[in-house]
Amino acid sequence: MSHKFRFTKDSMERLKTFAIPEEQETDKKPAKAPSRPEKSRRDRQEPPIASAEVPATQPERVCAVQSACRTHIGKVRRSNQDALIESASDGLWGVADGMGGHNGGETASAGARDGVLELLSGKKPEQSALRTAIGAVNRRLYLRQLEDESLSGMGTTLTLLWFAGDAVHIGHVGDSRAYRLRDGKLAQITDDHSVVAELVRSGVLTPEQAASHPMRNVITRAVGTEEGVEIDLLCEERRAGDVWLVCSDGLYGMVGDDAIAGALTSLPIDQAADRLLAAALEAGGRDNISLVILLDKEGAQ
Repeated sequence: MSHKFRFTKDSMERLKTFAIPEEQETDKKPAKAPSRPEKSRRDRQEPPIASAEVPATQPERVCAVQSACRTHIGKVRRSNQDALIESASDGLWGVADGMGGHNGGETASAGARDGVLELLSGKKPEQSALRTAIGAVNRRLYLRQLEDESLSGMGTTLTLLWFAGDAVHIGHVGDSRAYRLRDGKLAQITDDHSVVAELVRSGVLTPEQAASHPMRNVITRAVGTEEGVEIDLLCEERRAGDVWLVCSDGLYGMVGDDAIAGALTSLPIDQAADRLLAAALEAGGRDNISLVILLDKEGAQ
């Protein structure tokens, strides 16, 4: 989407010296960092090898997952630069949120969608295959923008859920999010790769300051902007009755966690998807809105 920008690591330390909004500049101490711990299962990836191929393995049985997917241009944008990833036969769902102008954003998100669907089709769900596929898609998009000047600077977020027999494998780059509702409690499973999220985690900003910060839409990682990409890989236990939500910031930036939890708790997933989309539009619809809701019907009891 046109409002997103890629922000490099080299600039983060310099930014911390002036990241606190003006009205907070007299504070003597930085805000306390949030209590949510860093996930020990996260696997950070080195830049992918250009010749790497996704392992050709036989798929295992995918337990039943019911899905409800929605995407909408919103009320302000001229195009929808989000893309939904949907493959029930492979147990694979996700969201890509493009950046780099009208043409670049759509090209990046669609390329990420098409690439992961191609490379993971028929594969056994496992983190090594997920890592290799995202790395290969990243390189494809990076090379494409080098070849086409009109696509220079394009990139996309990418958040994927891949259901195995007893686990959910998650691949994540950018500031789209994966949530899980379990036993009536909503938890954000992924960490945002954005300037304000980094500043909150480092204690420079409070979550309240981050919500209105002028750099809240600047991301620190994206698929396709560089030759290599750092990927968060997680593996979460499946449980029957879990409800998963993958969404772009066009949803969570407009609708609070309490409203999200209320819809997921009280409604069947199709109705919950409609309610959340309507809520984002009613709140202003300032961005493209994309969401995937998944009900795990056969996870571990």
